[in-house]
Amino acid sequence: MNETLVTLVGNAATAVEFRETAGGGMARFRFAVTPRRWDREKQRWTDGRTSFYTVWSWRTLAANLAGSVSVGEPLVVHGRLKVREEEQAGQRRTFVDVEAIAVGHDLSRGTTAFRRTARPESNLTERPENVTEGDAKGVPNQPEHAAVLAGVS
Repeated sequence: MNETLVTLVGNAATAVEFRETAGGGMARFRFAVTPRRWDREKQRWTDGRTSFYTVWSWRTLAANLAGSVSVGEPLVVHGRLKVREEEQAGQRRTFVDVEAIAVGHDLSRGTTAFRRTARPESNLTERPENVTEGDAKGVPNQPEHAAVLAGVS
């Protein structure tokens, strides 16, 4: 419930890796964020130290990322910040991941063309497979009520 949401502006550092899983698609890529600051002494912009994040996404967002993002493209990533520690070769390492909620091209640095993906039609009168009788209490199951619900969709 208390999650840290972040919005990062940077560039795709690696190609998007996409895999089909039992729960839908999964995609990940590395994301580079480099701060720029005005150096008053030198009278020019200087780059700060680059931070790298692994961006994870699932289902529709994962599939759309795989078809839309290439290495080096400027992006805006919004999602949940996840920090994890692992031991590798006897050393503790810290990794920072972002579970993406939304990803888009940074339009302050270029243009893009949006194409809406087709969504499958859902039938509102069909009962989901995982609903139990206890969950369905108060839901009319008489034929006359079903006809009214069918008219709503």
